[in-house]
Amino acid sequence: MNTRRTSLIAGVSLTALVAAGCGGDDASTDNQATVETPPASSETTTGMPTPLPGTDGVAFQLPGEGGGDDNAYTYDEAAVPVGSTVTVESEEENGRTTVTLNATGLAPTRDFGVHAHTQPCGPQPSDAGPHYQNNADPAATPQSPSTDPAYANPQNEIWLDITTDGNGNAQASTTVDWAVRDGAAASVVLHAQRTKTGPGEAGMAGDRLACIDEDF
Repeated sequence: MNTRRTSLIAGVSLTALVAAGCGGDDASTDNQATVETPPASSETTTGMPTPLPGTDGVAFQLPGEGGGDDNAYTYDEAAVPVGSTVTVESEEENGRTTVTLNATGLAPTRDFGVHAHTQPCGPQPSDAGPHYQNNADPAATPQSPSTDPAYANPQNEIWLDITTDGNGNAQASTTVDWAVRDGAAASVVLHAQRTKTGPGEAGMAGDRLACIDEDF
């Protein structure tokens, strides 16, 4: 079993390895996202910007600021303020993948659609590419991402939709019955709305508000 935990501050990745994909729903209870306030942490990192109180990672920043091998960009400071954080943990075991997301300091009491995407984050929201799909929609193209519920659903993609509490904090977790192909998913994107599921709009969740690099 391999567990990978990524905490991002100002585009810097702090990764611990422990031995052991936008076009866009699983009826299984494994894929139901849960929302709760993550615990406060006193973790600090020497030489890094100070996170918001109660965070346990590093903060989102504007594109073009900071540096490092990984990125955590906000494209909408009202929804995802500079200094807010998201920590992503991905664990594969027995051919199944569990992904957990902890968010702190986002805009309070609002919904976000959250999905795994195929490309790393970049200065433009579109740089992250479409959703990662275990079975790719053959009708999808770069210009017209998948909106077919047969493919754009939380059984075939990684969805981590959240609703923040009054402090802008939230947690979500999902488990899918497959392993992510090596190098085929590279980021997690926060969107402006909860993810839609109907024909012709499945997987759609509005504007891309922020992006975090993640090596699944």
